[in-house]
Amino acid sequence: MPISAAAAPASGPLAITVSGGVMTVGLNRPAKRNALDDATVLALEDCFATLPKGIAAVVIHGVGDHFCAGLDLSELTERDVTDGMLHSRMWHRTFDRIQFGPVPVVAALKGAVIGGGLELAAACHVRVAETGTFYALPEGQRGIFVGGGGSVRLPRLVGVARMADMMLTGRTYSAGEGVPLGFSQYLAGAGEGFDLAQKLAAKMAGNAPMTNFAVIQALPRIADSDPQAGLLMESLMAAVAQGDGEAKTRMRDFLAKKAGKVRPG
Repeated sequence: MPISAAAAPASGPLAITVSGGVMTVGLNRPAKRNALDDATVLALEDCFATLPKGIAAVVIHGVGDHFCAGLDLSELTERDVTDGMLHSRMWHRTFDRIQFGPVPVVAALKGAVIGGGLELAAACHVRVAETGTFYALPEGQRGIFVGGGGSVRLPRLVGVARMADMMLTGRTYSAGEGVPLGFSQYLAGAGEGFDLAQKLAAKMAGNAPMTNFAVIQALPRIADSDPQAGLLMESLMAAVAQGDGEAKTRMRDFLAKKAGKVRPG
């Protein structure tokens, strides 16, 4: 059974539990469909800046029926241009801690994954969507623009034209459409997404830490770099990973037939 972490009470903006090497972080505003207010974003930043020792993977989910309905618009009306820019940069800082943190992060998606909620999901490394999940970017209809890194992350997942269409027309996508288009990598039945996300996170937590670090830190930067610079970075990362003590132990176990072979899923 997961045990409550001391990092945050269940009554706060985040509901945090720990089981083994996996920490679950629940967006805890179900009455607001887990819309992101400043307190929740700052709590996420603190959570990922101070991961407890021994945590090897994280699952982000939404408490209640929805993952996240985006920015809490009630906090938006009084900001001027400067405040708006600084607010966006706060979201960037927080989501960067998730994407470029020390451990892989799985998003368990259900219900609304809208606006800033989709931006948060895009900052995670693997996304599992239940069949009732739907994706939307209603910024065009609200008179605003994405501010949580969506214009950088989402085109890499679903393409510029698709993102523009969603923002301009209010088009939504279902969970079933989302897997082949890149919104998520896994599709789960109703009520099954969280358990699948936990299983995937546990599998990631069993990897060599250096390999997980390389996938999170090096892979996206290699993909964005000049090809020759990327190849050089790859060779350096490969040398670091294979020189790690745990890698050597795992390779010896494989050669001694103590480790399982890769088989079809």
